[in-house]
Amino acid sequence: MAKSKLLRMDNVGIVVESLDDAISFFEEIGLKLEGRALVEGEWAGRVTGLGSQCVEIAMMITPDGHSRIELSRFLSPPAISDHRTAPVNALGYLRVMFAVEDIDEVVSRLVTKHGAQLVGEVVQYGDSYRLCYIRGNDGLLIGLAEQLKN
Repeated sequence: MAKSKLLRMDNVGIVVESLDDAISFFEEIGLKLEGRALVEGEWAGRVTGLGSQCVEIAMMITPDGHSRIELSRFLSPPAISDHRTAPVNALGYLRVMFAVEDIDEVVSRLVTKHGAQLVGEVVQYGDSYRLCYIRGNDGLLIGLAEQLKN
């Protein structure tokens, strides 16, 4: 029997308090809203293990069309944990990194328009990249990487 192969990474899921604020934040980075829907009922709870649930989701897509972020706002059951203040070395899924053209310009816009905070500083890794972590207005940890031209 042939081994089934991986096709692609479909999406990364992020639970948020305000779907509108999160959509606006990710649009500022450059993602586009692909769709928004209410997902509810017993069938959805069978997937997540939460039982009957009601979740408002928004699917954000990268400009190249290859990657997506699924933003979720749980109406029921309510969110039970908050990892937004976890440090960068906390165990588990922590951040998503985006490749950007001009890291300084993107950081400036996110700080000015969305109250994002630079976690450390923008640093240069050799001759390859400029990198940083920011915390969005909902406390989300986001990585930004600008590839340097050689």
